[in-house]
Amino acid sequence: MSRIISGKELSIKLKAEMASQVATFPEKYGRVPHLVVILVGEDPASQSYVRGKAKASEVVGIRNTTILKPADISEKELLDLIDSLNNDPSVDGILVQLPLPDHISEDKVIAAISKDKDVDGFHPLNVAALWQKQPCTVPCTPKGIIRMLDEAGVEIKGKRAVVIGRSQIVGLPVAKLLLDRNATVTICHSRTVDLPSVTRSAEILVVAIGRPRFVTADMVSPGTVVIDVGVNRDPETGKLCGDVDYQAVEPLASVITPVPGGVGPMTITCLMENTIELFLRHMQEA
Repeated sequence: MSRIISGKELSIKLKAEMASQVATFPEKYGRVPHLVVILVGEDPASQSYVRGKAKASEVVGIRNTTILKPADISEKELLDLIDSLNNDPSVDGILVQLPLPDHISEDKVIAAISKDKDVDGFHPLNVAALWQKQPCTVPCTPKGIIRMLDEAGVEIKGKRAVVIGRSQIVGLPVAKLLLDRNATVTICHSRTVDLPSVTRSAEILVVAIGRPRFVTADMVSPGTVVIDVGVNRDPETGKLCGDVDYQAVEPLASVITPVPGGVGPMTITCLMENTIELFLRHMQEA
């Protein structure tokens, strides 16, 4: 039977450590870190994510401001709001919850957030710095994945890793972080020719494509470490499920993350960590 990596349990431990750190900030710096989250529209999933970020901020002791805007907000108005937050010295981190309405360019919004307040690590300059091994804000989900592997005692160096997914949010940055830890990495996607033969070569398999139960037992070799980033609704039951057919794959895996309760909690925890890191940079520059 595989070991299950509980992102929830690890998150509780890390948030407690961060809370102790943040408790010292008012005396040292005169204030605590401040995260601003912008939510456009009323998508239930986005609302849930934003509530989760606010709750985590409360646990850690970070100041959280959530700004709600209607779905019909103009792109210019949203960009102007971001600009005002960029210029507000009391704000350390800015996050615009994705996805955005079709009339707003996500690329423009991501680029509009100051690199120095980009807690998600999505800004083009942060992306470039990551690939050039320069100081940067590491995207939250990839950062959380590496932390979970380390916590589980998974050796990354020298391992064969396969990443299914090539987004700038998860797939590409997690591949880069695995490369930086001296893994041999293959990046593929759902239409890769003979994908099962590629995934069966993996000692570490990361799946981030947003396809419910896409990875089946025939795609996984015994002893593989399986990291499931997907959060989907099961078309049969309506319950949350991952990109991996958990029931079929779990008996084969040496280590596996569940959905929910796996990578998701670590994403929010690493967001808290990124906010603290940006705050400390700002304090050092002040």
